[in-house]
Amino acid sequence: MIHLSNISRQHGSQILFQNASFQILPGTRTGLVGPNGAGKTTVFRLITGEEAADGGEIVCAKKTVIGYFSQDVGEMSGRSALEEVMAASAETVALGEKIREMEAAMCEPMDDDAMAELLERYGDATEAFEHRGGYDLESRAQAVLTGLGIGPDAYGRPVESFSGGWKMRIALARILTLNPDVLLLDEPTNHLDVESIVWLENWLVSEFKGAILMTSHDRDFMNRIVSRIVEVGNRTLTTYGGNYDFYLREREIRREQLLASHRRQQEMLAKEEEFIARFAARASHAAQVQSRVKKLEKIERIEIPAEQKTVRFEFTEPPRSGDDVVKFDGLAKAWPLPEGGEKSVFGGVSGLIRRGEKVAVVGVNGAGKSTFLKVVAGETAPSAGSVALGANVNLGYFSQQAMDVLDPKKSVFETVHDVIPQASIGVVRNLCAAFLFQGDAVDKRIDKLSGGEKSRVVLATLLARPINLLVLDEPTNHLDIQSREILLEALQNFTGTVVLVSHDRHFLRSLVGRVFEIDHGEMRTYEGGYDYYLEKTERDRAA
Repeated sequence: MIHLSNISRQHGSQILFQNASFQILPGTRTGLVGPNGAGKTTVFRLITGEEAADGGEIVCAKKTVIGYFSQDVGEMSGRSALEEVMAASAETVALGEKIREMEAAMCEPMDDDAMAELLERYGDATEAFEHRGGYDLESRAQAVLTGLGIGPDAYGRPVESFSGGWKMRIALARILTLNPDVLLLDEPTNHLDVESIVWLENWLVSEFKGAILMTSHDRDFMNRIVSRIVEVGNRTLTTYGGNYDFYLREREIRREQLLASHRRQQEMLAKEEEFIARFAARASHAAQVQSRVKKLEKIERIEIPAEQKTVRFEFTEPPRSGDDVVKFDGLAKAWPLPEGGEKSVFGGVSGLIRRGEKVAVVGVNGAGKSTFLKVVAGETAPSAGSVALGANVNLGYFSQQAMDVLDPKKSVFETVHDVIPQASIGVVRNLCAAFLFQGDAVDKRIDKLSGGEKSRVVLATLLARPINLLVLDEPTNHLDIQSREILLEALQNFTGTVVLVSHDRHFLRSLVGRVFEIDHGEMRTYEGGYDYYLEKTERDRAA
């Protein structure tokens, strides 16, 4: 369907691809992986024609419809949410109008040749209309919007009244409703809650029949959707036949094999070069020496691709807190409404968080998870009830707004050093490296960093402090899979107490041992990990 053959692409002095090839066949589900800056977005842009290759060939089958969802959703205004979603299928709507016109024309008298020609065009149009899902376009748009968390009461709302995160959902709904032959998804799970992610998973698996090429920082999502991985890196595209977990295992095996082959080649080259050096001056060995020189010139040298180093940092043991870390009793929170009155978020919430526990706070979007964390962290006062921190509790709070209080003029190194001023330069650099700021990257100014990089800086400054209670609101947002794994390992080794909200199911499954669910203003406690919570709630719903 789409074939990229011997593609070369260069951005400035950086060579992204050199004679790289891969193909997208009908119905295939492919994950695109690689470090930031390797060229994943460039692959999307080459396929859509937004960028041109420097060399090679890109062939796309005729009439192939491509839908591309990117993080840049563009301007949205002048339409309702439902109209915005359906606008992407304007060609399908126009085709429906043509079909109706042809049906009207068929009722008029005409000669046999004209009728035959009209019937042929009508057949082609109805086939294309059905293929594009034109007959259920509006109902599909409504179903997709609802699945992504925008219900019937919001279909008619102007798109400009939605926040950035909700506009991303509308943009995603627009592409899904298009029902393309090839779906290009660049981080589709950003800004989605768990319920919407699970809905999208199920929709892509059971409803969507086309081919998918996607990037995602959500490991569970990637594993469920894809059956092939294409790795972007080392100036090429490498294909692995399996999901993301398979790719990690297979990549390690291939790297070990490559290292072994490189070692054997280096040993052979050393012997040949030693022979040449030893006998180069002897006329009796001139032919042999010349033969070996030519042999070495023809050998294709095995290159070991650069591997991103992961630095392990031993975080300072936090001071021991009392056994009871957070106690909340009759807790309630309501936010004032602009038109007067209040909107209740939750009420009558009581519970206890003990030392060393790692607790997930879960619930549907808008249930009040972030508000609960703000109350616990003392960022906002409860409307009723009380929150009490235990003896010797030092609290650290992370939210998306925490990135906004970073000093934009300071470097990464200066920001981290300000938190631990007594530490040596080596210790600070090691801490920065543990969060993937290595070499010159520590000198980057905060205002030049991406959202994910700023998140890593804030998390590094939190974990550097003598904190024994971490309250984390969406710490995995903006982080790629490697950064999430680094944070996960740091929190697994953290001996203090953790309370967090995250939409990353792999992260929660691997970390927490207790779950608080906020549902319709009430809190339910599950004395087990995330899988235990899922099992119990599924049973409850079935009952």
